[in-house]
Amino acid sequence: MTQNSKRSFRSLALALALGALAGLVPYNANADAGFQKWISNFYETAARAGISKATYNKAFAGVSDPDPVVLEKAANQAEFNTRIWDYVDSRVNPYTVAVGRKMAVKYGATLKAVERQFGVDRNILLAIWSMESNYGEILAKDDRLHYVPRALATLGYADAKRGKYARAQLIAALKILQNGDISADGMTGSWAGAMGHTQFIPTSYLLYAVDEDGNGRRDIWNSIPDALATSANLLMKNGWQTGKTWGYEVVVPKGGGDQAGKTHTLAQWAALGFARPNGKAFRLPTDRAQLKMPAGPDGPGFLMAANFFTIKRYNAADSYAISVGLLADEIAGYGGMQQTWPRPDGTLDVKQKFELQTRLKAMGYYSGVVDGNFGSGSKAAISAVQQRMGLDADGEPSMVLLNALRR
Repeated sequence: MTQNSKRSFRSLALALALGALAGLVPYNANADAGFQKWISNFYETAARAGISKATYNKAFAGVSDPDPVVLEKAANQAEFNTRIWDYVDSRVNPYTVAVGRKMAVKYGATLKAVERQFGVDRNILLAIWSMESNYGEILAKDDRLHYVPRALATLGYADAKRGKYARAQLIAALKILQNGDISADGMTGSWAGAMGHTQFIPTSYLLYAVDEDGNGRRDIWNSIPDALATSANLLMKNGWQTGKTWGYEVVVPKGGGDQAGKTHTLAQWAALGFARPNGKAFRLPTDRAQLKMPAGPDGPGFLMAANFFTIKRYNAADSYAISVGLLADEIAGYGGMQQTWPRPDGTLDVKQKFELQTRLKAMGYYSGVVDGNFGSGSKAAISAVQQRMGLDADGEPSMVLLNALRR
């Protein structure tokens, strides 16, 4: 081969290589080059998992840069950065209970069928639906959703802590697209790739997704029967005990805090002086339960039964599973917590948060939903009222402000 022929051959090889790369990732002069390279290189892994080039190209069509909001959210997970009382307040309150009871009526037939099929308490399913997507409300908010392949590729590319997780979830997400259960346009989810009404990560979707409505697709994004049945299937297959509770709120006897983390039968806990605040006996006294004190030694105790730990297969945070259990009990009409959290002086409890929002709305400063959550709208209203009243305009709810408004 002559020197000119060799140069021509190398040029042709380079052109073919660039052409193949362009076939996987559309070229964009302004794109993040490192991210584009990561996506191109990851196709080899995806191909070994059975993902076709057509599926891969469709999944990443138009994706040129990482999602910066994903990395921001990854660093600020509420379950691990929020005080237990604030976390529970925002998820177990008059608003979430009222909507849950409406949904219990609206989807009564579906819930009854799913409960009969999988043996999982319908109120637990309603509580999970509330916790995961506010009964589907967040699915209508574009600013809360992320395109799942891009979100997972972002974590795989830029988050060393979650890289392995993200790569496994991305492969699973591509399999879902290839199976045809959802279109690429419809594959939206959280920053971590959790999808649909009940927020399933892709690997869990592949394991547990159910076509409850019988239309041939497992569609947790648009089919409420599919979403609720999928959640029930996960809980059932991870050991849900039909007809049993998740746990009990208990009054901790003096000196009983040193039992935190220990497991005994409910009869043994009763003998140690632990009692329900409503005075009722523990059901099934031979069942075992573990003592949790999520607010520390000055807070209420909870005796957690086996179903509590099954709920944690959905989300590993104790605060999440406690909130699911408490909300389910309130939706069912069993009553809420009877003891108080050890809140710092001057902070509001959940009823006071609702009162403050209601007063702000009556004054014309707040136009959002009265739900006890203080987002940007509520904080802007608080700041405006604080300025008007000559208070420090920090935008934070407090007893000082509420008492001033009461006067």
